[in-house]
Amino acid sequence: MAPQTPGSAPEPAPASTLSSASFSPASFSSAAGSPKAPHEQKTEDPFLDWFRHCTPYIHAHRGRTFVIAFGGEALDDARLPELVHDIALLHGLGIRLVLVHGARPQIERRLAERGTAFQYVDGLRVTDDAALTCVKEATGAARVEIEALLSFGLANSPMAGVRIPVASGNFVFARPIGVLNGVDYQHTGAVRRIDRVSLTQRLDQGAVALIPPIGYSPTGEVFNLTAADVARSVAIALEADKLIFLVEGDGLVDGPAPSTPDESTTQEHEPATHERKIRSHLLGAEVAALLAQAQAQAQAQAQAQHQTLGEDLAQALRAGAEACEHGIARVHLVGRNDPSALLRELFTRDGAGTLMTGEPFERLRAAQSTDIPGIRRLLEPMERAGILVPRSAEELELVIDRFQVTEMDGTIIACASLLDFPHALIGELACVAVHPAYRAQGRGDRLLTHMEAQARARGLERLFVLTTQTAHWFRERGFLPGSVEDLPEERRRQYNEARNSQVYIKPLLAQR
Repeated sequence: MAPQTPGSAPEPAPASTLSSASFSPASFSSAAGSPKAPHEQKTEDPFLDWFRHCTPYIHAHRGRTFVIAFGGEALDDARLPELVHDIALLHGLGIRLVLVHGARPQIERRLAERGTAFQYVDGLRVTDDAALTCVKEATGAARVEIEALLSFGLANSPMAGVRIPVASGNFVFARPIGVLNGVDYQHTGAVRRIDRVSLTQRLDQGAVALIPPIGYSPTGEVFNLTAADVARSVAIALEADKLIFLVEGDGLVDGPAPSTPDESTTQEHEPATHERKIRSHLLGAEVAALLAQAQAQAQAQAQAQHQTLGEDLAQALRAGAEACEHGIARVHLVGRNDPSALLRELFTRDGAGTLMTGEPFERLRAAQSTDIPGIRRLLEPMERAGILVPRSAEELELVIDRFQVTEMDGTIIACASLLDFPHALIGELACVAVHPAYRAQGRGDRLLTHMEAQARARGLERLFVLTTQTAHWFRERGFLPGSVEDLPEERRRQYNEARNSQVYIKPLLAQR
């Protein structure tokens, strides 16, 4: 996507100041030939570039606990060995893994062979004796299949030399749902508690824990559970670092839903062509409204049997939101359509799915001295291109209190500086920079709005910028042409006639 975030070409100021360091987006683009920060320099070896890019994530994930949940559909997929290979890779990188699998398709096939089917009441399954027998058979077979794949170790396979112990057991204690609105749900249950101590011991011993969607009671009963409920409960009990749902289809997308249940994928499992984009971030508090909207859309279309959100995705959303409420920092929703999505979600900056958090993933805040390396990475391309006067970290530290930054996942992706001239009730907007990979979704506008609010809070009545290349962007946002004579006296003395920068001024109207 072509970025739309601008800045203004700088009017050079003395090296000890940053009073006019705005610049053009064109000079900080991701196009070929653009200057790159040192950490973004590419080699001629794509594998080397990729591996180096992954290194920070490898270090960050080592020793962490991830709970990964996937439905029974994955067990029927011919690409299941590829998923197991990815799981083996995560284990080999030192990640503590708990796998929670579903078995709905396998259970339903066994019921169909017996001439029966699940009964659903108000969206909940009724598990009678016959259904429970099928649940036991299907989950047992699923466990054996997954364990067999994790034991695979032929020399010419990705699993060569791998030894992965797998631990299963009665880690999940459950209770019956009971009778609701006069309906006895029999063997359908809900998680009561997780045997955290036993599960932690297995993980400490280097095992991958494998947990089916069933639970046990102190009276020896077995209950049919949802994989989402089990995964959520396990993540909370272990205080997991990540809860990951591998959902059917593309995952959580923005835009119109497919008109038919299987329109979102082709027979080759490739994503169909739709104007739909995977949603990158979601707050747990937004889930209830999202589900209500999806239900309303389905009802409006009189297609409740084809919900805009699949049931497995809806369950993952509910479970993820509850996990966020209980302190799980990150919940990931990753579509299974893309076999590379899991690894890209975990080992690339932008991921491949939806990140759900309890707190905003992206923050616009005052800069701190620890942000100086990130700010320098944004400004250095401009300095190498001769657009900005080079400034050292020490010089930036002297004026760091003027900066506001946008932080995403610990990375500074945008910054701007505001220099006050209080006697003239005017301020200079400078150093407006947005990383080229994030110049979309209105980040430049949000940054400008934030800086204007900062100026109003300081009692300023106007903002000015000095630019040589992006006057149009500022004019579209209310900046009007001015002259050097309109600048505060001390700023006029610093003006470089040779650059002939244009002056644009914006009145700051009071917010009502």
